[in-house]
Amino acid sequence: MSNPTEENNPGGGLVPPPSIPPRGLWENCLWSMWRTPLGLIGVATTTVSIVLMMIGLALDLLGLVDNPYFAALCYMILPGFMILGLLIIPLACYIHSRHWLKDSLGAELTDRALCIDLSNARHRKYMIGFLALTVMNASILVIIGYEGYHFTDSPYFCGKLCHTVMAPEYTAYTRSAHAKIRCVECHIGPGVSWFVKAKISGLRQVAAVMTGDFSRPIPSPVEHLRPARDTCEQCHWPEKFHGKKIKTFTRFSNSNQEAPDVQEIALHIGGRNPKTDAFEGIHWHVSNNVKVEYQPLNRKRTSIGTVKVTHPDGVTEEFVKEGAEPEEGETAGEWRTMDCIDCHNRPTHVYDRLEERVDFGLLSGRIDQALPGIREDSIIVLKKDYPSREQAREEMIKTLIELQAQRNGNAYATEKGELLVMAGQFLLETYMNNIWPEMKITWGTYREHLGHQDEADGYGCFRCHDDEHQTKVGKVIRQDCDLCHDEPM
Repeated sequence: MSNPTEENNPGGGLVPPPSIPPRGLWENCLWSMWRTPLGLIGVATTTVSIVLMMIGLALDLLGLVDNPYFAALCYMILPGFMILGLLIIPLACYIHSRHWLKDSLGAELTDRALCIDLSNARHRKYMIGFLALTVMNASILVIIGYEGYHFTDSPYFCGKLCHTVMAPEYTAYTRSAHAKIRCVECHIGPGVSWFVKAKISGLRQVAAVMTGDFSRPIPSPVEHLRPARDTCEQCHWPEKFHGKKIKTFTRFSNSNQEAPDVQEIALHIGGRNPKTDAFEGIHWHVSNNVKVEYQPLNRKRTSIGTVKVTHPDGVTEEFVKEGAEPEEGETAGEWRTMDCIDCHNRPTHVYDRLEERVDFGLLSGRIDQALPGIREDSIIVLKKDYPSREQAREEMIKTLIELQAQRNGNAYATEKGELLVMAGQFLLETYMNNIWPEMKITWGTYREHLGHQDEADGYGCFRCHDDEHQTKVGKVIRQDCDLCHDEPM
């Protein structure tokens, strides 16, 4: 059998194979995606990210995985890698074409412009493929972005992702009156501008958590919090007239843990009185036609220097506390317009008061009132300084039984063992809902301005209602009890 090349060449010798046309710029771009290290990195990054995102999305929607870090990986980290990979691919094409590399056969690139000719079948094929991939990638990013947006706006994200830092606040939130309200509805509120501010601030907070450079405990009040008129008043209506509300206080004592002292008061909640069309009661402070401003002397706003009240007729009164100076290391703060948060400073993240919680245990029967000295021993157990929550879980019930044994004898403690365990479980539940040693949160770390139970430390109404803030003509902010409450009728 003769050699075809010899037949076609009577003079003898081999005929070189026909030359392969050089690649155009389109082919070069596609070639660079698969044959260059940078292109392969881009394709691999994009493909792996998409596959993992779709698997993660399916697992999350089906409820098969309940882990905030898994959701963060799926909705926040992997989309970033996908976008990075999509950027690397054209970069690889550009670099490869820019340097006019030779193909594997040594032919130089001849096309110097990336032209799209839809009459060319190969160009149409490339364009259809490009558009199909673009639509697919855009659809995936839209779906992941939508789910990611809802994830970052969820209480689950706020409370679980930065678990060590936010565990106390999230625990308090889940047992509060606002447990069905998303965190963002109060901390951000409606509108794009505050959403953007919150996300930018969140980046700073994420960095602080990753570096461990955050305050322990988290400072209160929250700085730069959106005014309550834009958040709280989306649900609560200051114009509504509430009139009076009866509040009952039930207190036991160590000397009498079976017959509590019960006190009832009628709080003047007030609002706009429909009969007189005038604001009255406690909610007068946030009425629409009265503006109350104050200048705090410390960051916690427990010391107030000057109070200004602007009345409906435009007259402004300024009440100054003589001799009041900023606390050591503090400066007089900026003027603040009073709103809901100045009294309801713990509207959701409410921490229990130690003795009130023990009294609730006695009242509800979870702590048996008949156990001698159980109230005092319960307070001792809760006040004990446990190095960690894990150690408290191990020692608390045992400590209560030991105290009761010392007080009433070992035989008595053994006989009442079941009741003591039940009481210890209640105390442990109370502790776990309120104390985080690693965040330096203990009893009284976060207190409310409602009422005046902690007035000695500057919390509550007496910050201003102290008979000491007065105008130049001697008018004072009164401390009279009947301003806010009286005996129920």
